[in-house]
Amino acid sequence: MVGLKEELLKSIWHAFTALDLDRSGKVLSHNLCTVLNVPHDPVALEEHFRDDDEGPVSNQGYMPYLNKFILEKVQGNFDKVEFNRMCWTLCAKKNLSKSPLLISDEDAFKIWVIFNFLSEDKYPLIIVPEEIEYLLKKITEAMGAGWQQEQFDHYKIALNTSREGLSAWELIDLIGSGQFSKGMDRQTVSMAINEVFNELILDVLKQGYMLKKGHKRKNWMERWFVLKPNIISYYVSEDLKEKKGDIILDGNCCVEALPDKDGKKCLFLIKCLDKTFEISASDKKKKQEWIQAIQSTVSLLRAGSAPPHKEARQKRKELRQKLQAEQEELERQMRELQAANENKQKELETVRKQLEAAAARAAEEEKKRLQTQVELQDRFSLELEREKMVRQKMEEQVAQKSSELEQYLQRVRELEEMYKQLQEALEDEKQARQDEETVRKLQARLLEEETAKRAELEKWHLQQQQTIQMTEAEKQELENQRMMKEQALQVAMEQLKQLELERKEALEQYEEVKKKLETAANNTKSWKDKVAHHEGLIRLIEPGSKNPHLITNWGPAAFTEAELEQRERSWKGKKATS
Repeated sequence: MVGLKEELLKSIWHAFTALDLDRSGKVLSHNLCTVLNVPHDPVALEEHFRDDDEGPVSNQGYMPYLNKFILEKVQGNFDKVEFNRMCWTLCAKKNLSKSPLLISDEDAFKIWVIFNFLSEDKYPLIIVPEEIEYLLKKITEAMGAGWQQEQFDHYKIALNTSREGLSAWELIDLIGSGQFSKGMDRQTVSMAINEVFNELILDVLKQGYMLKKGHKRKNWMERWFVLKPNIISYYVSEDLKEKKGDIILDGNCCVEALPDKDGKKCLFLIKCLDKTFEISASDKKKKQEWIQAIQSTVSLLRAGSAPPHKEARQKRKELRQKLQAEQEELERQMRELQAANENKQKELETVRKQLEAAAARAAEEEKKRLQTQVELQDRFSLELEREKMVRQKMEEQVAQKSSELEQYLQRVRELEEMYKQLQEALEDEKQARQDEETVRKLQARLLEEETAKRAELEKWHLQQQQTIQMTEAEKQELENQRMMKEQALQVAMEQLKQLELERKEALEQYEEVKKKLETAANNTKSWKDKVAHHEGLIRLIEPGSKNPHLITNWGPAAFTEAELEQRERSWKGKKATS
């Protein structure tokens, strides 16, 4: 019923949009109830439009009424052609082109109905180029002409540049203009349109004259047979005015070829539950075509599938939706790539500007360095010249002084310089001693933490030994405690390893400080040797002697013998307590 409702809505949409606003809802509702065999409900209609009399511009709108009081009551027992003709009558006069066409009004009506069948399920209704190509191919094949793909491709390109598809009236103008049916007369085009209309709208899968054997008189009469998805109707003639009977098809029906008999050729048999029908085709080709068509129809009924043209339309629609989704996904990915590319370009531009700024700063710094170097060279040159001049003057002034006084003064200057350097060396040694003391304090703290961890480990070990000796009744409970203590023990072991790593780092720092101290002591000693050559001028202050360091398994210790003995007594006391 959902598909039927959508098909009805398309025709109703054309009629509704073509009517004038005033009283359009009531007029259209009355006509719809008549052609759809739905009981009239004037009270509900007046109640729905009680606010004003403007149809679609009323406060409640027309669609709620249409769905509730008309479309939901449709049972399918109505003439679709009559329904479409009523909607066509309401909208054709206003929208149909006034220019002369190569098709009749009846043909235009059939194209309009086919448009509603093939159009997209969105409003305003349009038919996309793929469905236009499908329809034009069907009409061309029905006319017996060749399909001009290149001509349609040019038309499709021109159409895609301006819009997504055609409206019903533009499609009628396209077919009526004869652009794709050149060389064909009006009657051929009209017959082709009628054939496509019968197939797509009236679900006529095949039709034609054949002979049928009567059930009572057993005589053979020519009848016009029309095959639809669930029935074969036969008439006196192809004008369909006098119907003689129906062959109801279902999944239990079958069709069989029969040998020639009684002077009749090309025979085949249609078996149904209640009756059997013998039919004679005009030739073997027609016979085979009818057998295949009926067998295909029965197979579709068994599978519960839709007619071929409806199933093909659904597949084309699903394919278009899939392609559209892929196109949208591709466009989304392209937008993301474009955005990422733009961001990357911005980042590259930022990096380029940063590099340019860094290069400019480096060039400026290099320029300043070169300028400073030139200035220093000029200054040194001036100072050298000035010094030369001063030296020459001093040589002239002190030429008369003795060489011993000159040597004495020179020695005093050297000693003063040495004294300054010695002061600097003593400052370095003092700083090195301070660094050594800091490292010793750090080593002492690490050793205390290590001792505490070892005592805690020993305590946990004793507790574990005592736990092992407990009775079997308490073993399960103690086992849980043991697992918790082992986890704590594991954590403590990891902390101990961390402390050992920190102690090693402290030892490395101590070695570095020791090397610095030795370097400072060597510098001091070298200066002391130099001073010793200058007899009795300056007396150096030497650092006091240091006690020899204790050596442990991990390197030089940071404690005296007394401190170590005190810590050992403290550890033994804690062990005895635990």
